[in-house]
Amino acid sequence: MTDVAGVEQRWAAHLRWGPYGMLAAGTVLSAASADAVRMSTAERYAAVALVAAAVALQTGWVWWSRGRPLAPTVPGACYYFVRWALGFALSWCNPFFAFYAAAGFVGAERLLRGHALKLGLLATAVTIAGSQAGGMPLHGPLDGAVFGGLLCVHIALLIVFGQLAAREEERTRTQTATISELERTNAALQQALDENAALHAQLLVQAREAGVADERRRLAAEIHDTIAQGLTGIIAQLQVVANAPDLAVARTHLERASDLARHSLGEARRSVHNLAPVALADDGLPQALKKTVAEWGERTEVRAEFTVTGTAEQLHEEVAATLLRIVQEALSNTARHAAAGRVGVTLSFLGDEVILDIRDDGRGFDPLAVPQRTSTGGFGLDGMRARAERIAGSLTVESEPGQGTAVSARVPLVRHD
Repeated sequence: MTDVAGVEQRWAAHLRWGPYGMLAAGTVLSAASADAVRMSTAERYAAVALVAAAVALQTGWVWWSRGRPLAPTVPGACYYFVRWALGFALSWCNPFFAFYAAAGFVGAERLLRGHALKLGLLATAVTIAGSQAGGMPLHGPLDGAVFGGLLCVHIALLIVFGQLAAREEERTRTQTATISELERTNAALQQALDENAALHAQLLVQAREAGVADERRRLAAEIHDTIAQGLTGIIAQLQVVANAPDLAVARTHLERASDLARHSLGEARRSVHNLAPVALADDGLPQALKKTVAEWGERTEVRAEFTVTGTAEQLHEEVAATLLRIVQEALSNTARHAAAGRVGVTLSFLGDEVILDIRDDGRGFDPLAVPQRTSTGGFGLDGMRARAERIAGSLTVESEPGQGTAVSARVPLVRHD
């Protein structure tokens, strides 16, 4: 758009000041050739008057057109034809004034349109051809023939250059329209970018808030799975001690309570560092689950079995920790609510996913009747499901009153880096 505007400014400057230079050139050459072309005294005075009129016309045009856009108008057409008339009259006095008359060829399309443009160019061609033929008036058939030939040449040149100018004008209009469309598109794109930036900032705030909330839930779940479950086990052992029939039984359960306390303390310290289960510090998930199930069975005196199917692989820490916590929560719920006589835990490696199944033969329950959180503040099924979904997995629960319970967690198999 800047280039187009610069071209228009240059055309405006030429239409205002160019005729001055062409008039000056014609005047100098005419004065120098006055004797050679045998200008009469009357023609000399007429030329001086016409030059003064041309200067006055051009000065008036410069004053009127300053600050106005270049476009065909009635005042512009009047200026053009009055200038042509002055040029024609001057070239009648001296053919060298054709330099001034030739100004009608330059920028005519910015002053005239349609039939007026064709008429103006033809009139200018007549003036130039007459000057080149020896000046007006014509003398004899030979001058007429030369004039006719020169006029045909000028008309042909006008047609050729007119077509070229029309193509250039059309290309300029197309470029102007394209640039305008690009500017509108850029403006719309900038607006969209600004809106996207605002939306991105809003999403960052929301993501930060969601991350904080998720981290709080995760910390709460970790505390529940470590300290809360350990304290629950300690309380259960101490209750047994309180009702123990002899000292040997009491000492056994006190030792179990002490082991649970130490284990819970280790879990708590581990959670302070990276919230990863202590059981996974030295062992892989299968070994950690095997120990967890065995210790739970010994502590609750419930028959508990652990099985691995498929080819065991070293899982990512987050995946392993999630599955271990799900097993711990499921076993804790079984100990508190199921009154089961047998529990089975199966870890299956199947291609690109890992499946964890916990089954018991306890009293069962109606999954739809279970609230999202228990009245004691535990996380229960809702917490296990949230853990699985946090790593793009899922958790399903199948249970009926009197028919036992089956919990199945399916998560992507993400290997240890």
